[in-house]
Amino acid sequence: MSTLTDLARDVRAAQWQFSVSEAETRTAALQTLADILEARSAEILQANALDLEAAAVSGLAAPLLSRLKLSPEKIATLCEGTRALAASEDPVGRILRRTTLDDGLVLSQVMSPIGVLLIIFESRPDAVVQIGGLAMRSGNAVIMKGGREAVHTNAMLVGCIQQALSSHGLPKKVVVGVEDRASVAALLELDQEIDLVIPRGSGAMVRHIQGATRIPVLGHAEGVCTLYIDKGADPVMAARLAVDGKCDYPSACNATETLWVHTDFLPKLGVVGAALMSAGVTLRADPECLAVLEGGCAAGPEDGHIEYGDLILAVRAVAGIDEAIARVHRDGSGHTDAIVTDDVEAADHFLRRVDSASVFHNASTRFADGYRFGLGAEVGISTGKIHARGPVGVEGLMTTRWLLRGKGQIAGAYGPGRREFVHRSESVDS
Repeated sequence: MSTLTDLARDVRAAQWQFSVSEAETRTAALQTLADILEARSAEILQANALDLEAAAVSGLAAPLLSRLKLSPEKIATLCEGTRALAASEDPVGRILRRTTLDDGLVLSQVMSPIGVLLIIFESRPDAVVQIGGLAMRSGNAVIMKGGREAVHTNAMLVGCIQQALSSHGLPKKVVVGVEDRASVAALLELDQEIDLVIPRGSGAMVRHIQGATRIPVLGHAEGVCTLYIDKGADPVMAARLAVDGKCDYPSACNATETLWVHTDFLPKLGVVGAALMSAGVTLRADPECLAVLEGGCAAGPEDGHIEYGDLILAVRAVAGIDEAIARVHRDGSGHTDAIVTDDVEAADHFLRRVDSASVFHNASTRFADGYRFGLGAEVGISTGKIHARGPVGVEGLMTTRWLLRGKGQIAGAYGPGRREFVHRSESVDS
């Protein structure tokens, strides 16, 4: 391949061919991908070990190192997610509405792939399978740029996806990978060949990409996720949710980073703090919370509105639920925020008023995930409001088209004093 423009054009051509392939063929390719991942799991882990070894030598930060590491359990989860995608309804060409404009003039709105996606992500090689699987299900094509720290693992996983595509006669360039940053800079200029850019990484990376391209960008800010402990919270439940949200996967973007605590709950905060510190969490608390926490440390000015990606948690007191909501909007990132309370009215108040992509009641922030939401996988979590929000699965990678079937009608025949439109809604199954 002589240039990245040639590559992008080849991917575009592959997507046109792929989007009109039979749904059953794309489904079979997804099933085959899961089988290949299982059969080649030892090879995948060997490639990952090479990346981990190089990362250890280079001094890769602990949160990134955690995201880089694959395990048999992670591969099994990827296989399960891929099979869930295979079992899901194929969206390409699905009719959303059908309207009879006049006798013999029928309009349909159908789902359609966006086209060619450029997806840029850091460290997490499991994203390759999630992204590739979603492209296969949605009829899109994807150019992926993973972090250089995962170069061996990414190449192995792209090869598995291409093997699954080729085994069913589908164009393998539906999913391709590029390795260097210079390639990304060049691809970001190809607004005629690439339809959407999806960056998965730090807020700084997302903002840089948004400023470097004319291509639409679907990205997210940092995952500054909050658990608000209301005065009506069960302390045992609050402790369980806080520990899970912080410790289940501290480097994930849906990990809890801040506890906002109602002042009436402070006498019971010690139960939550003890559970967190027993799990190895450093608590950076304001004076009110620090007074009831044994073993906490004083918070700095940055605590409460940053993404740690580590076993560190900000703990701040608020006078009530409305102050908590205001702090979430001011200091959070619109990713995922949760309330723990036995007061149903307080929970409804929080869920209605917090304007984040995901808002939970009595559930860990870690549930904000495409796999857990039943989407099979996700290409990322969008904190923007256009065109998709929250975990972006298959439907977030679709747009729509209008198909009109007539019998020679002309627009000039309709209007005041002429023929009138019927505009009759029809069953999409008819």
